[in-house]
Amino acid sequence: MKISKRGEYALRALMDIGIAKELGHNLVQINELAKQERLPVKFLEQILTQLKEAGYVDSKRGRYGGYFLKMPADRIRFGNVIRYIDGPLAPIACVSQTAYEPCTCPDEDHCGLRMLMLDVRNTISNILDRYTLADTVEVTLRKMRRDRVPLPLLGVLQPPIPSTKRYLRADPQPLAPGKKPRTRNS
Repeated sequence: MKISKRGEYALRALMDIGIAKELGHNLVQINELAKQERLPVKFLEQILTQLKEAGYVDSKRGRYGGYFLKMPADRIRFGNVIRYIDGPLAPIACVSQTAYEPCTCPDEDHCGLRMLMLDVRNTISNILDRYTLADTVEVTLRKMRRDRVPLPLLGVLQPPIPSTKRYLRADPQPLAPGKKPRTRNS
């Protein structure tokens, strides 16, 4: 079994959306994800469309729109995502539970290679089906905090622009130390 780039990027996008949600940001814009993961926006768009069709994520349109988890993170299992994006986990077709095809060997029941590959498939499946997005997000954030690593997406997630009533311009500039914001009455 080999996870394709599409499968890897799908898992990374889900991780980023899950981390953002855990940090209080329910929506993540595609440009933010693309910047975080250094991916072409068009390719990421295709992947997110697949994840949306599977019911893992959904999107909200508009200026402050973006992608969000449609399914609870504790119900998103990595094995299911990989199977959806890349197909069966089995290294050879004669041990696959979802895409079985007969072996070319003359005695499938006594084939040592098949027995070995069945163990490989079962081990991979057991591990990937055991872990949820919530588990992985929790472990990732715990390790990053422990190691004092900057949390992902915090540099690109922006809160909504404050009300323009407090500023002369719609796009407020950072204030110099000791300066107060200029209002229409000052």
